[in-house]
Amino acid sequence: MSASFEDIEGRGKTKKSEYKDAIPDLRNELVAAQQALLKARRPVMVVFAGVDGAGKHEMVNTLNAWMDPRGIMTHAYVEPNPLEKERPLFWRYWRDLAGNGQIGLYLSAWYSRPLLLRVHRQISKDLFNQHLREIEKFEQTLCENGVILIKIWMHLGKKDQRKRLEKLSSDPNTEWQVKPGAWENWGHYDRFIELSEEIVQKSAKGPSPWLIVDGKHKRTRTLRVAREILSRLEAALETPEPVLANAARTSKGSPKRLSKGLSMSAWNRRMKPKRGQLAKMDLSKTLERDLYKKNLKSLQRKLYQLQHQAKLKKISTVLVFEGQDAAGKGGAIRRLVQGLDAQEYSVIPIAAPTDEEKAHHYLWRFWRHLPRAGRVTIFDRSWYGRVLVERVEGFARIPEWQRAYAEINEFEHQLCDHGTVLIKFWIQIDKDEQLRRFEERKKTPYKQWKITEEDWRNRKQWDAYAAAVDDMVALTHAPKAPWVLVEGNDKAHARIKVLETVCQHLEVALKQTPG
Repeated sequence: MSASFEDIEGRGKTKKSEYKDAIPDLRNELVAAQQALLKARRPVMVVFAGVDGAGKHEMVNTLNAWMDPRGIMTHAYVEPNPLEKERPLFWRYWRDLAGNGQIGLYLSAWYSRPLLLRVHRQISKDLFNQHLREIEKFEQTLCENGVILIKIWMHLGKKDQRKRLEKLSSDPNTEWQVKPGAWENWGHYDRFIELSEEIVQKSAKGPSPWLIVDGKHKRTRTLRVAREILSRLEAALETPEPVLANAARTSKGSPKRLSKGLSMSAWNRRMKPKRGQLAKMDLSKTLERDLYKKNLKSLQRKLYQLQHQAKLKKISTVLVFEGQDAAGKGGAIRRLVQGLDAQEYSVIPIAAPTDEEKAHHYLWRFWRHLPRAGRVTIFDRSWYGRVLVERVEGFARIPEWQRAYAEINEFEHQLCDHGTVLIKFWIQIDKDEQLRRFEERKKTPYKQWKITEEDWRNRKQWDAYAAAVDDMVALTHAPKAPWVLVEGNDKAHARIKVLETVCQHLEVALKQTPG
């Protein structure tokens, strides 16, 4: 923290002539930096926080006027609407992430809600601190993936804030700027400042320090903020390009070490993944055809009833399907959705990211598809591509996939903390069974589209994928976000196990959810 709130109060007032003289060059430099960022494909997120009336909204309007507004997105948050309440808290912030080359301006964002809830004693100190830890992880994830994060806290002394609110309220042209609750917040000014200082101090060591600005004098605060943003942008452009979230495919280099990443031996010592889960699976398990048909219909009827109850209790469900090529993910999904109301589920097939998706953090496209309360979202492949295909094939560099386990765990923690039922299926087959299915697909006209050269190439990496799967299961399994290993050599057994598992988890969730 460069200065405390009291330290920055009462700093000098900028003369009008000085302000006018500074604007032309400042605007030119800001636009030049904006264009350079666009070419460098670097995303920028500028977060404005602070007291009501300190000039946050005016500053956002000024930046839109001084720079090219086509490259700027402005997001101002109020109380979560019904759609937002049905998803985890950070859903709306992930949805609004700036893409590569864009500048996002954020008002009343992720710091505002926990601050106000704590000011009005609607959350405990422990929950407040938990929110701050989640924010720290969120910001760390953004910065590690190339986001230029700039945080600006705009302050006013208690007397100055009262004068500002009175002035804005008395003018019909500006009274709209006094938001509902502004005067109530002013009545809690001392507590607001105490908690604000706590936020700034606890997040001072994070990936992006705060700039604290006195909002009393418009010209002074405008120049201070604009120059800080310019300085941060220019500094970011001068530093080496970070490891971005969706880097292009790189050469493999040494199989044991790439720059900026832990060697595989060092990574193994630190993470201590417990490998060997796949080798322990009994792939000889089968289910008789008559029993399969009987269980299938029974479980589909049961699933329909459970999902209807989950809808009434607003319990969301997220199902993840991963597995080797030809493992039977599609067949398991089809039998599963036959037991669901077609209006209450979505199947999201995950392929190579689009240009828009490449311009954002790799988790962005998955956050966007999270279900509303009471609905089911099924991912046919998922965010685990980062630690599977992207790891094995070299689409992600070592630092990217090594940190992805923690990022994924935090993502799934937020889902489960929101009350979502999350189940992750890995369907396993052996090499002989995969070869048999590949050959069958080649011979069957309506299945030929399923087999590609990439499937054959991936097959050559069988052992590398097996090691990656073992690491994935060991490092991302959790009681509320479990991996369920499904023996897939016999499709009937696999499909029934999937249905039984989903029903079991829904039954537990329904018992634990009141109402």
